Formats: sequence, structure tokens, C-alpha cells
Amino acid sequence: MIGDLHTAALVGSDGSIDWMCLPRFDSPACFAALLGDEDHGSWRLGPAAGGKCTRRRYRTDTLILETEWDTPEGAVRVTDAMPPRGEAADIVRVVEGLDGAVRMSTVLRLRFGYGKVVPWVRGHGPHLSAIAGPDAAWLEAEVPLDIEDGTASAEFTVAAGERVAFVLTHHESHHDRPTAVDAAEALADTESFWTEWIGDLSYEGEWDEAVRRSVITLKALTYAPTGGILAAATTALPEELGGVRNWDYRYCWLRDASFVLAAMLGTGFRDEARAWRHWLLRAAAGDPADLQIMYGLDGRHWLPEIEVDWLPGYEGSAPVRIGNAATGQFQLDVWGETLDALHLARAADDEADGDAWELQKGLLAFVAEHWADPDDSLWEVRGERRHFVHSKVMAWVAFDRAVQAVERFGLDGPVEEWRALRDRVHAQVCERGFDADRGTFTQFYGSKGLDAALLLLPMVGFLPWEDPRVVGTVEAVQRELTHGGYVLRYDPEADSGVDGLPGREGTFLACTFWLVDALQGIGREDEARALFERLLKTRNDLGLLAEEYDPATGRHLGNTPQAYSHVGLVNSARHLSGAPPAARPRADARREASEGKG
Repeated sequence: MIGDLHTAALVGSDGSIDWMCLPRFDSPACFAALLGDEDHGSWRLGPAAGGKCTRRRYRTDTLILETEWDTPEGAVRVTDAMPPRGEAADIVRVVEGLDGAVRMSTVLRLRFGYGKVVPWVRGHGPHLSAIAGPDAAWLEAEVPLDIEDGTASAEFTVAAGERVAFVLTHHESHHDRPTAVDAAEALADTESFWTEWIGDLSYEGEWDEAVRRSVITLKALTYAPTGGILAAATTALPEELGGVRNWDYRYCWLRDASFVLAAMLGTGFRDEARAWRHWLLRAAAGDPADLQIMYGLDGRHWLPEIEVDWLPGYEGSAPVRIGNAATGQFQLDVWGETLDALHLARAADDEADGDAWELQKGLLAFVAEHWADPDDSLWEVRGERRHFVHSKVMAWVAFDRAVQAVERFGLDGPVEEWRALRDRVHAQVCERGFDADRGTFTQFYGSKGLDAALLLLPMVGFLPWEDPRVVGTVEAVQRELTHGGYVLRYDPEADSGVDGLPGREGTFLACTFWLVDALQGIGREDEARALFERLLKTRNDLGLLAEEYDPATGRHLGNTPQAYSHVGLVNSARHLSGAPPAARPRADARREASEGKG
């Protein structure tokens, strides 16, 4: 992935950009070969003989990608970057001869509207312009271009010490052409931006390289104008090859907020944490009953889901979906996640203010009225609503953080009412959500299935780590909900297909990081460390993680790069290195548990 904090491009090991949306992460793609073929939009730049690269890497602590090929004729490097957004979006690609003389090829197929719209392409020598409706693009190349059927191509030879640059610029078609950037200056600006930014990193624990790459990835998934952090840079990459579990993740999920804040605050990036908190406040503003699980990068509510039938999908995994219908679901945990994130920000003294507390009280009023309702769970299942244990626990979190706000920070509110509701929810979950015969909490009331989100119960303070019910739940998840040592979110075939969808999915990397934290929490640190080291080996050669992983094939599944996976890596590294967890059990929860009160 390369990006400019407004959008991102995915570059393959063959030198082809196969996914990119312009001008924003959630705009229609102009390179959509990832979900189809090269005719749906791509830009290849590499040796004319083709083939995968010999090696590739990010230039130290930046998002500048260096891809190298060793060929019989010599060696060559392609450097790819997107400089900080100025007047327009730019992609800079520079070919550099390292040894001998290598015949190179470039083929640019701009296809707007997710691969459907072929632009009007005009060229003169090394210059190209392409226009289609609202979109316009210009290519400045240092070699002559051939144009045919809306495709620009060129072949050229680069010898050792020679450089050939390409700059693709996008802007709205009704504006004048923006000033072209100089390739060398753009690369220098990009390197300066990233090296200066990473200078704020305060992490001093183990696995420094992995943490550094993960926080850079999280920054790259941030939409700079608003501070929103999207879940992933892609849509419709399958959770099962050939299956239908293909969702659009180019949006911001509220439930990620507390984990993201913990990762950012815990590694020294207070400005990013503050911007994310401000985004959260804006998105959650309004009627508490209208709170959604996700919003657009700018906080927009309306994200209608459609199927793009002209794209066959990644390796035939259809349908390709744009938008996300899960925005219309009722997921009770989101209210608790939002309140927990705002509490975490206040505890860190992150510009807490009265407006935030007024919003929190409105959210609490809604939870007080609806905590006993069934919901669709944090996993956005499309089956019937149920009383999911994790959802109820997050309702408990909502009331617990409200009580702490009054007790710790002197804020106003009906604390006795909140305390009573907190205790009532706690007692109900322990009574109806715990299977005494098996010694574990369950996915929902009356269920025999498990849910990886149960690992979060001690992390949010619902019960202390040493509680036998916590230990039993962690051991049950490790025993029954893992595949090849990695954690499944839940078993979709258990409880008569709770999620309402056909097929299965891969293991969920974020959940496996939760198991790392849980094993450490119950005192099995050697196992936690070993699992964490295994997780690091699932990263690709550039240190990137997708949403899911298939242990049988070693392949990533789901959308990529996935913010939640990288947040899990950062937080687990912090915990194993001795940093405090994101949340600690409150003292009276420990006391009640030890006294057997639920």
C-alpha cells in the first residue's frame, strides 16, 4: 500500500497498481483489476519480460515502496509513492537502473467507475490526459507513449545509473489542470513527511519494527481532513475464496474507537488520538437512537449497499459490494464502545469537554431504555436478533464508565441509577450468559456456541482475570474456536447458522491478538508470546496484515490492509512489553466476583 492520507493504492509484486480510488478512499475505483482483470483498470510498470519482483521493501519508516527485479540483462528498481496531498492527488513512479540494461514496459489502463468507464484519452509524446465525467487525470512520462483504445503504453530500456519518472495526477474535470509535481522533489517530500511523523513514536518495548510498521499503516488508513480511520483500504475481498462474504470496509467503525485510541495514546500519537476523538464526537452527535455502527470518512450516515455486477470479484468471489447495509443494524455494543472510547480519552486528559459529557448522557439514556433488547451483535450477523453476551457486557461498560465519570472526574448525572443498572446487567449476564456445565460464557443467551468477543470480558473490566469463569472461557475459546492455532470469530454453523449466511470464513487476526492478551492475562505468558510470534509471521513481506488468515494455505483473506489487525498487533506488543492494558477491572467488580455475587 502507498497513500497520501486521502486515498491509497495497492501495488502488486509484479509492479502493477491493481486497486485505487480517487480522490478519496471511498470514491469509485479507477484501478479495479483486484476485483476483476487488467481491463477493469490497472497500471503496470516493470520489466518487459514480466514476472514477480525479486525483492521489495518500504524505505525505512516511510510509505515509499521500492520494488526490485534481477533479470538476465541486469537489475532495476521501481520506486512508488504518493506525496502529501497538495493541489491534487499524485502517484509518482520512478524507474532506476541498478546494473546492466533492462527492457522495461508500462501499461496504463484508467477505468473510472469501478472499472466500467473508459475515459477519453489524448496524448502527445510523453504527455497524456484522460477525462470521464467528473474525473480527469494527466500523466507526465519521460518516455514517448503509445495510445490505443483508451490505453497508454511504452517500452524503453534503462541502464545502470539512469532514471525514468512517471507522474499521474488526478483532479476534478471541471477544474483547471493542477501544477505537475517534480518526481524527485515529491519523493523527498514524502520521505520527510513520514520520517518526521514517526519521530513522535514513544514505544520502547519489544518488536519495535513490527510496531513501527503497524502505526505507519494505521496513519496511512487515516483520512486527514477529518481524522477518521477507516477499517481497510478495499472492498469486497472475500472472507472465503469463491464465497459471498464480501463487504465494503472503506468506512469508520465506532467499535474500533477504544482500541484505536489505546494504540495511538499508548505509542505517543496524541494528535491522531485527538483527531479520532473529534471525528467520533461529530459522527455520534444527534439523536442517540440514530447511532450507527459505522459512518463515512466525513461522518456521513447514508452508506447504501449495492452490488457491482460487472466486476467478477477476486478469484470469482461474488458479489462485489459497494456500501454496507450493516449501517441499518441494531448493534447494542456500539453505544458501550463509544462511551468507553470517550472515557478513555477523558482519562488521558485528551481535551475532555462538557459537550462530550452531554453527548454521553444522551447515549446512556438510550442504553438504559434498550439494553435488554436483542441485537445483531458486533459481528453484524444477518440472522435473527439475539441476546448476545458481548453486547450485554458492553451495555455494562456504558453504565460502569458513567459511574466512573461521576466518581473519578466529578461529572454530574444520576449515578445511583447507573450503578443499579450496571449491577443488574452484570447479574443477568452471569446468570443467563454462562454455561456452568462447560465452565464458559457463551455467544448468546441459551447458546452452546462460543464467540471470540468473550475474550474481551476481562479486558473491559467485567470480571477479573483470575476469576474461574474468565479462565474457563479463555480455555474454551482456545480449545474449541481455533483453527490451526488462530481464532475464529465464531462458528457460523453452530446454533443453526447464527449469522444467516452460507459458507465459512478464515480465522480472524484481531481475535487472535485478543487471545494473546487473554493468555497473558490469565498468567500463561509463554503461550501468549509464542502465539504473538506466530502472528508476526502471518504478515506479508512488507509487514501488512489483512482481516483474516487461512492457516491451511497461508493466504490472507478479507479486506486489506486491515486497521483492526494492526491495532491488535500494537496493543498486544504493548501488553507483552509491560504496558498497562487498555482497561482494568474496577475494584468493586473484583470484590463482587471474589464474594460470589455474580
